[in-house]
Amino acid sequence: MTASAVNTMFHRFSTQNPAPHTELQSVNRYTLLVAVVLSAQSTDVGVNKATPPLFAVADTPEKMLRLGERRLRHYIKTIGLYNTKAKNIIKLSRILIAEHGGQIPPTRESLEALPGVGRKTANVVLNCAFGVPTIAVDTHIFRVSNRTGLAPGTTPLAVEQGLETRIPQRWHRHAHHWLILHGRYVCKARKPACPTCMLHDLCTFQDKAPVSPRTAR
Repeated sequence: MTASAVNTMFHRFSTQNPAPHTELQSVNRYTLLVAVVLSAQSTDVGVNKATPPLFAVADTPEKMLRLGERRLRHYIKTIGLYNTKAKNIIKLSRILIAEHGGQIPPTRESLEALPGVGRKTANVVLNCAFGVPTIAVDTHIFRVSNRTGLAPGTTPLAVEQGLETRIPQRWHRHAHHWLILHGRYVCKARKPACPTCMLHDLCTFQDKAPVSPRTAR
């Protein structure tokens, strides 16, 4: 994909959705972190079903510790790997209180030092909570980047680095959300909606379905 096509892609994204945001529900930075930790190998829909009752009783590290691991498991038992995630949430809550005054640290290094927080989770929190123009490569972004020819790569880190290089700086702030939403609702894994995709003329996907006369732009 050419540099001109990349810029056109993100211009179209911005025109369609000027201010995208995460679909994970949260009430503050701490609950955002918890929601992102819970979303690992799970869907946002599944996490959003479980977290409102949880956040109603535990929306700070202190309240989460008072809730305790056993009761936390009860709230998140519908989410995959909930036992491990409950342990990590209790541990990270304790660290936040002991080392960060109960606040979410604004640096990648400090975030990745928390249990259950990897590079992708840290990037999401930095972007959504602090407005840092990071790009968290999940399965949707990895697929879209490779399928469209935007930033091919064999690992999430390689794709992330490619995206940071290829996407013009002006689009970095929201690039993460635009690509996730495009992968989730249009460039889907099993049946991409190529005929109605607004990027059809820019995409280099060899197996994309043709645009019909009725849907051609």
